[in-house]
Amino acid sequence: MSFAYAVIAALLVLVASLAQPAGAFDLPQVVEIPAGAFVAGSDAAEREAAYRLDEAAYGHRVTRERGWYDDEAPRRTERLPAFAITRTPVTNRLYAAFVAGSGHAAPDVDRPAWVSYGLVHPYESTRRHAWRHGAPPEGREDHPVVLVSHADAEAFAEWLSAETGRRWRLPSALEWEKAARGTDGRRFPWGDVWDPRRLSSHDAGPFDTLPVGRFRAGASPYGLLDAAGQVFEWTATPAGPGRYLVKGGSWDDRGCGVCRPAAGHGRPAGLKHILIGFRLVVE
Repeated sequence: MSFAYAVIAALLVLVASLAQPAGAFDLPQVVEIPAGAFVAGSDAAEREAAYRLDEAAYGHRVTRERGWYDDEAPRRTERLPAFAITRTPVTNRLYAAFVAGSGHAAPDVDRPAWVSYGLVHPYESTRRHAWRHGAPPEGREDHPVVLVSHADAEAFAEWLSAETGRRWRLPSALEWEKAARGTDGRRFPWGDVWDPRRLSSHDAGPFDTLPVGRFRAGASPYGLLDAAGQVFEWTATPAGPGRYLVKGGSWDDRGCGVCRPAAGHGRPAGLKHILIGFRLVVE
């Protein structure tokens, strides 16, 4: 009898392995964003509040003096068709399936390239995010993938489209903003009052990426997670020649004026930053 059970168990394992082919992966969860109007952009009162948050957190006026939020699109009503967007940023785990299945280069950056960016972070800070032998750093499988350029994000979307038979793409800045703040023009995904407990930012630590989806209290009205803090996210919206808008703020930011859905700034398309990841829209 025990031998028979052993044979049956072995057969079940074999069937399971055949049903789950090598390279199989779980599709990312998406949230549905209905068609219709929403309040986009910011007004003078929101921008002033953002500068005051930064000043209180940093103890200086650098963001105000450099006019970080002065060029935000004005508060207005926009209309978008319905779409679906990934609930969280794309993770290292999912990106690893792309690397394994396509042969695309794993996320990393060399010292000369990093130095050429002129960023405040030393090159050594990139090492905890860099992949080894095509695999993400141990223990960071469910963290958002970073050190990916705009082209890397687009290549991932093309691969996922081919794998699933559905079109995946980067969201426009307006799509991203609606998903992150809902229809009522709130300043943060959860409302108008700043709360550092609702996101991964430098205000409450740990000054690093975290597994996605951890901050449920920071969800948008549609259930979008990690739209404030965690990592900035590439969008499909150009921000000048060779540049694209990024949205959302990051684990490195305090304040957090830059974490508002209305905020955004341009970054070079080829940049591979420890603060930038992405999420996708599916059609």
